[in-house]
Amino acid sequence: MLVVAAVCPCPPLLVPEVAAGAAAEMDVARAACTDAVGVLAAARPDRLVVVGPAEQSGRASYPEGTRGSFRGFGVDVDVRLGRAQHAGAEVPAPAASERSLAPSLAVAAWLLQRTGWSGAPIEGLGVGEPLAAERCIQVGRDIAAGPERVALLVMGDASACRTLKAPGYLDERAGPFDAEVARALGAADVAALKALDTELASELKASGRAPWQILAGAAEGTDLAGALLYEDAPYGVGYMVATWS
Repeated sequence: MLVVAAVCPCPPLLVPEVAAGAAAEMDVARAACTDAVGVLAAARPDRLVVVGPAEQSGRASYPEGTRGSFRGFGVDVDVRLGRAQHAGAEVPAPAASERSLAPSLAVAAWLLQRTGWSGAPIEGLGVGEPLAAERCIQVGRDIAAGPERVALLVMGDASACRTLKAPGYLDERAGPFDAEVARALGAADVAALKALDTELASELKASGRAPWQILAGAAEGTDLAGALLYEDAPYGVGYMVATWS
């Protein structure tokens, strides 16, 4: 069952080496993400599932120990999802031909390393943007099924169309869309997340839509309370941090 969740944005700019001279602009967002991961740790879950957007159309699993990198963004920073070994069982490092972490999950791995996560075993799940709402919700249900105390770290950005200089240019629908997402995340409103317009989310380049709907499926039947820790669009992209506990 789902006992706690944290929602964080996934721009590589969260990593100071990637942001370089603009690193200070993300300080408040980083601090909020640190607080959110702290809420996960405090719940002492049996298992942590990290969910984030990925390029593939379906789903891809990433076992604990999977490596990721920000070398594609011009910096020599490598990360690992959790530990290379857990409970005495060695997890082999992925071979060169094996899948490396999707960028969103690499950001999550960096956050977990930064906060010194040493609790429950971790697994990663990358979801493609086109994954239908019904499938996302069912994935969430499957994650939370069973007696294990499950935590979710949900990565994803809101619209990328908040300003003229945003990656998706200015779209007048972006502000209201992001405001509703922020309200739903802050209120732990499962129904509202399930009802997000998938077509609109795609048009607004909101990478978090599928991960948020996985959260909604996992949180069905729980009485988790939400808290919105951060909401802003420093680069015309909506970034939100929230906790459900």
